[in-house]
Amino acid sequence: MSTVRIWDLPTRLFHWVLFVCVVALVVTAKVGGNAMNLHLRLGQVVFALLLFRLLWGFVGGHWSRFASFFPTPARLARYLGGRATAADTAGHNPLGALSVLAMLLVLGAQVGSGLFSDDDIAFSGPLTALVSGATVARMTEWHSHWGQYLVIGLVALHVLAIVVYRLRRQDLVRPMVVGDKTLDAAVPSARDSAATRLLALLLLAVSAGVVYAVVQLGSRGALG
Repeated sequence: MSTVRIWDLPTRLFHWVLFVCVVALVVTAKVGGNAMNLHLRLGQVVFALLLFRLLWGFVGGHWSRFASFFPTPARLARYLGGRATAADTAGHNPLGALSVLAMLLVLGAQVGSGLFSDDDIAFSGPLTALVSGATVARMTEWHSHWGQYLVIGLVALHVLAIVVYRLRRQDLVRPMVVGDKTLDAAVPSARDSAATRLLALLLLAVSAGVVYAVVQLGSRGALG
């Protein structure tokens, strides 16, 4: 048995900051009123985090890259058939990968629809001035109903999976805190050096810059 770095620090920070933001987004949406100002800011933070994760999925540590955990038919077949290799389960196992990708896609849809949403009371997305009223209405309907329900459902499913694996004596939380796993078979270790962390900071700055540019695009549209 050996201890291997699976989750690099940028991935771990992304995971926990995203979790806190998503919970806070749900709470502020339910509270409404002045809390929607915080909801808007949190949505922008999540936007930047998702852009960062997309980039990190190609250049991050080995187990953070999409190529290492994308649930291909072969990986799914091996996992469901009880023939999974160490590489199939060291990071996200194939079922967990499906959950992760679904969460990223749904959160992406929530961020996108939120940019064009307007509840006519306390919230107006930064890009509402760029589209028609009908488009705003459709986006608002998705964002405040189906999209929100999907996010809550996926978060609940994620927590349930953690509990189920814990009952099977598999701790999914600790590796996402400390970064390491103790494994029976040898697998590649994720890069987690000062250089990779600096790269992560640069990518996060780029992501934040893109979010700022998108928000400013809406402001210019409103002035025009």
